Amino acid sequence: MEQLTTTEASFLEAEDADRQMNLAIGALAVIDGPTPERDDLITTLSQRLATIPRLTQVVRKHTLEVAAPEWVDDANFHITHHVHWAAVPPPGNDRELFRAVADLMERRLDRDHPLWDCWVLDGLPDGRWAALLKIHHCLADGVAAVRMLAMISDAGPGATFASEIHAIKETPAPAPGSSGLSLNPLVWSKGMWRVSVAGTKFASQTVRGATEFAAGLVMPAAGSSVKGSAPAMRRYSATRLSLNDVETICDAYGVTPNDVALAAITDGYRAALTRRGHKPRRNYLRTLVPVLVRSPDAPEGLDIRVSATLPYLPIEQSDPVKRLRLIHSRLNRLNSGGEREAESPIVRVTEHVPFMLSAWTVRLLTRLPQRSVVTLATNMPGPRHRLQVLGRPVERLLPVPPIAMHSRTVVNMLSYVDELAFGITGDYDATPDVDELTQGVKLGVARLLARALSRNRSKAKRSRPSASAN
Repeated sequence: MEQLTTTEASFLEAEDADRQMNLAIGALAVIDGPTPERDDLITTLSQRLATIPRLTQVVRKHTLEVAAPEWVDDANFHITHHVHWAAVPPPGNDRELFRAVADLMERRLDRDHPLWDCWVLDGLPDGRWAALLKIHHCLADGVAAVRMLAMISDAGPGATFASEIHAIKETPAPAPGSSGLSLNPLVWSKGMWRVSVAGTKFASQTVRGATEFAAGLVMPAAGSSVKGSAPAMRRYSATRLSLNDVETICDAYGVTPNDVALAAITDGYRAALTRRGHKPRRNYLRTLVPVLVRSPDAPEGLDIRVSATLPYLPIEQSDPVKRLRLIHSRLNRLNSGGEREAESPIVRVTEHVPFMLSAWTVRLLTRLPQRSVVTLATNMPGPRHRLQVLGRPVERLLPVPPIAMHSRTVVNMLSYVDELAFGITGDYDATPDVDELTQGVKLGVARLLARALSRNRSKAKRSRPSASAN
């Protein structure tokens, strides 16, 4: 039996501490062609899921949480517990589809069964259908969840953009079986000493980064209508952008795709606050930005390999290019300051702390009012090539984030083939304009693209040789 890591178990503990929290992450695939027959889909999924053992296992907790929970095989596993059918109300356009997705994502996954579900959604126009995959965050991070979706497609996992991303080096992992197994203080202190020695060369950066990260969590953000606790009901919306457009902006200004995406999100929030009668201020939009630390040669299994940074997005800046450059410089400063590197040694230390202590700590922190983080923004690399399911091409692949940390909106970004999709989940009551927020993100990229193209034309004109007189 394999134990959950402290990070994996913390998602379950956080969910247990808040009845309205639901930490299932989702991926929505819109597929061309007729809906498959139920028996054909069940048979196909059964064969492909055999390659992912975690999807046939349940979480078993220990009495009084004296040790970390364990993954155990579900003796009563049957795939029909996890594959469901539903109809999207007519006319079946994106508004109705997204409302159905929000309703399905509100439901918690059943802890008595493996923590995933797949919903087949009928009723879309033009002979299309959709599949919504829900998987609990304790099983996987966003990259691993997308990898799982690719594994159950016709061609298997294939390549994703993740293979081109340079990940930071992690400190050595603890020895197998060392997580939360001992209540002996000598073993606990010895484990922490081993971790501290292993991470010595990162110590200066890590301490400074951890201090800044902790200070950011407790420092309250300015009050605004995009912050506050969220009830159970959700709204969901999504939009798609051209990756070629994003790359044009990156080339023009020497920034990364993640910088462009965060600049577009900032533009969307700025427009939303202005519509609501708020004047955007510099400390309105503190954002938790998870950072991929999964190396290209990481194992193919499901697990969680992320760190995080806490930048203030420059929502007060009206000029889109200045806003983009501010985001680029702030993320560079946070990354070079060791904030994201801080996560790995901290997590390694928690693996040697008795699980009972870490579980109680997570529950306490979850119950405390969170006053700093306004939203979360996650960027996930997806499949490079178009997926197929039972011979039917996946036209769109959209991320569906959970709401967490008492934020009223959460944004996920997912690359697929030549597109970058933005999925936004919001509190039903506080974000009736969630569709306008996604459109604001799209307009944000359009503004940057227009400026980049104008810049490129000006540079080309200046570099054009003048005609010489004969």
